[in-house]
Amino acid sequence: MSRFLSSRYSRLVPYTPGEQPRVRMIKLNTNESPFPPSPKAVAAAAEAARSLELYSDPDCRLLRQTLAARLGRSPEEVLVTNGSDEALHFATLAFCGEASPAVFADVTYGFYPVFAAVCGVPSRVVPLREDFTIDPADYAAAGGTIFLANPNAPTGLALPLSAIETILRENPGHVVIVDEAYVDFGAESAVPLIPKYDNLLVVQTFSKSRSMAGARLGFAAGQAPLIRDLDTIRCSTNPYNVNRMTLAAGVGALEDEEYTRRNCRAIIETRTRVLREMRALGFEATESVTNFLFVRHDALSGADYARALRARGILVRHFDAPRIADYNRITVGSDAEMDALLDATRHTLEELS
Repeated sequence: MSRFLSSRYSRLVPYTPGEQPRVRMIKLNTNESPFPPSPKAVAAAAEAARSLELYSDPDCRLLRQTLAARLGRSPEEVLVTNGSDEALHFATLAFCGEASPAVFADVTYGFYPVFAAVCGVPSRVVPLREDFTIDPADYAAAGGTIFLANPNAPTGLALPLSAIETILRENPGHVVIVDEAYVDFGAESAVPLIPKYDNLLVVQTFSKSRSMAGARLGFAAGQAPLIRDLDTIRCSTNPYNVNRMTLAAGVGALEDEEYTRRNCRAIIETRTRVLREMRALGFEATESVTNFLFVRHDALSGADYARALRARGILVRHFDAPRIADYNRITVGSDAEMDALLDATRHTLEELS
């Protein structure tokens, strides 16, 4: 760092994104979709590119209207953001502070502690149970703004809506942010609870189920006062936060919902098959309801397994945090990519024996 960096950031540990290889490899490390975006999204983005000399709509009106109709909410209850990470950042700025620290699990999305640190707000970590599940009782009267990844990452496990409601009821004076990046792969969305709880903010992304990771598009949904709070932050930082092409692609994707559902079904089928075969090879795995698997094997460490796969041209995500160092998170790719993963895994285990 330079001598000019503000002292408040001198100890900041940034979020580490998944590796983006510069040589051809099978990428199962960043939870991208194995499918391209909807043809309607691509066509809409191409048409929007013809007007790039103009600013994008700062209110994202068409996308907000289309998205709100899809969610069964009003446009005033939706905020469109540059990826779901921007929504989470805005929420940290808007709802966290000395009187409301950020509260999140010890094993969860790694950006939560980073946002707390960069925003200069205190945080509190709540350990998961031994089996990596969340105990709602641990969040009773949590005394802060709660960040719940549901399904959680990297564990792939999800809470039922009844547990989400318990946490909402126990924290009426604080916002509960439910981060649903992977909800379309088998979990229940908390969006239907929005009319009932004024402290609920739901965050989702177009990156996973809608194959738009490269477009950077997300949204937050909640009662109108919460959304106005986030919009104040947005307009105070970057009112043109979503570009024209991404806005158009988002509308196109929403108008092709069957394409999204079909891809999700295919990923779930592949996940089920590969999970069965991994367990047959001696792996332990959580009951993931996401587009990734979370696995470990008694015969080799998580780091050794990741290195062995890399040597065979396959990237997976290994985390070195003590509780999960034996595990790897593996994106559910195409059937061909997953067959390559299984072959490489078999060869690795054969070499050990």
